[in-house]
Amino acid sequence: MKSLTDRKIRWGIIGLGNIANKFATDLLTIEDAELYAVASRSQSKADYFAEKHHATKAYSSYEALVNDENIDAIYIATPHTMHKENTRLCLEKNIAVLCEKPFAMTNAEVNSMIAIASAHDTLLMEAMWTYFLPHYNFVLTELKNNTYGKLLSVEADFGFVRPFDNDSRLFNKSLGGGSLLDIGIYPIFAALSTLGVPDEISAEATYFDNGADSSCTMQFTYKDAKATLKSSLLEATPCEAIFHCERGIIKINSGFHQPTSVTLITPDNEETIEFDCNTHGYNFEISHFNELLREGKTESPIMSFDMSHELIQLLDKVRDIIGLKY
Repeated sequence: MKSLTDRKIRWGIIGLGNIANKFATDLLTIEDAELYAVASRSQSKADYFAEKHHATKAYSSYEALVNDENIDAIYIATPHTMHKENTRLCLEKNIAVLCEKPFAMTNAEVNSMIAIASAHDTLLMEAMWTYFLPHYNFVLTELKNNTYGKLLSVEADFGFVRPFDNDSRLFNKSLGGGSLLDIGIYPIFAALSTLGVPDEISAEATYFDNGADSSCTMQFTYKDAKATLKSSLLEATPCEAIFHCERGIIKINSGFHQPTSVTLITPDNEETIEFDCNTHGYNFEISHFNELLREGKTESPIMSFDMSHELIQLLDKVRDIIGLKY
């Protein structure tokens, strides 16, 4: 294992789209890390990205990047269907991987990725960045402490409108496009991280002409609670996560999956708490990952393999219910 005690962690990025740009911007705010190399299938795109974000190297293939022995960790931000193969490529070179959510297309693929990481004794984590944001951790603490009593129900939604474009990754079914995997994962995560795995699931979906799901509504049923969840590429929804407790309501305001505010509501009072990160918010998961890497850990105690398994298994179950096949 490389010694990381006396130098910055050198990051690489595979897949240079919108999220990778935000990730790279936030990486520059972290003192003990640097963006060392980036890779795209297009040399010109890699060169542009490297210049924009001050990367040392720019590669026109993912293979060239993983063969660079100076790289300590790689962030994978390619389309969903490529996550398993891209992760394997890195892990087999014993390079730590932070892979964008969803971890992979199916639970079987996730199992394969974790098995490869274990075989190479190399750090692997799903990049569910929401789990590491200050506002979300504040809410988790309030719920854990039963500040407002027992959690009775969760409502979470994520929806926006964008003109249909079959060439766009967002709508391309062959790349895992559609509402469920791309944005439905966030409402599902909100329920899983607060109520756990449900006893029963019901779901309905609508579809674009190309077979990708345009919206999905889900109901998770627990012994003493329920979660009502929704994802949509057809309408702009509030994008809130609302936690109804016995003595009050905790509401994560619009853009609940990203840095935002939290409103606490009781019969006697209503208070909104601001959480201004001064970044896009990816720096929190990066810092956590850096700490794991420096400590020689191979799994996160927060976004653990068990958590990733439970998340992808819920996505698989919803897909089975609505008849969505890739």
